[in-house]
Amino acid sequence: MPVHAAGSRLYHGVKFKHLVKKSGSATSAKSSNISLNLVPFVDMMTILVCFLLMVFSSSGALLQAQKGLELPVAQNNSVLQQAPVIIVTKSEITYQGQMIATVESVLRDDSPTFKIDALFERLDAAGKKIKDDVAESAAGISKAVAKDLVKACEEAKQGIRPQAGKICPEGLAILQADETTDVRLINKIVNTAKAAGFDNLLFAVKNKS
Repeated sequence: MPVHAAGSRLYHGVKFKHLVKKSGSATSAKSSNISLNLVPFVDMMTILVCFLLMVFSSSGALLQAQKGLELPVAQNNSVLQQAPVIIVTKSEITYQGQMIATVESVLRDDSPTFKIDALFERLDAAGKKIKDDVAESAAGISKAVAKDLVKACEEAKQGIRPQAGKICPEGLAILQADETTDVRLINKIVNTAKAAGFDNLLFAVKNKS
């Protein structure tokens, strides 16, 4: 390939056919557009945002007071661990975020069973699942329940008092009730929980400032 003397303009001395037209004029050179594929970058950022949302939502407050719910104030600070949550506001009863019944309908029910049927069905199903998870975790089949909670279940059978926040999940539920809740409604919820095998019912309260 012969060597040409360099010219006063770029690409004049050395001819790049992929950039310059056959005429060799630099003014008629084709524009070189570089395309950048942003799809993988956007996918990665979406996954990262979802991951951060999951991490921070799980590491936040364990219980959040529902709108229209004023919790009573506790004299001593207490620690609550994760468990099925029953919420009683001034107008409705919810379980794990799903509405079960209205407060008015439950108080109007004068059945001799003193039990809320819809709540009992959900608690009964949850209690059986928790019991199976504890048994499988104790046998090493699964890791659905943490080791320290499985140990707490074993200690509970021996009559050992559990530590705060380390209570056996079997029969454990949390009740968030408005401070103005009728005592008759509380009694019905407690009876329903006991009938479903939840003998250990913790009341969520606000720490005294």
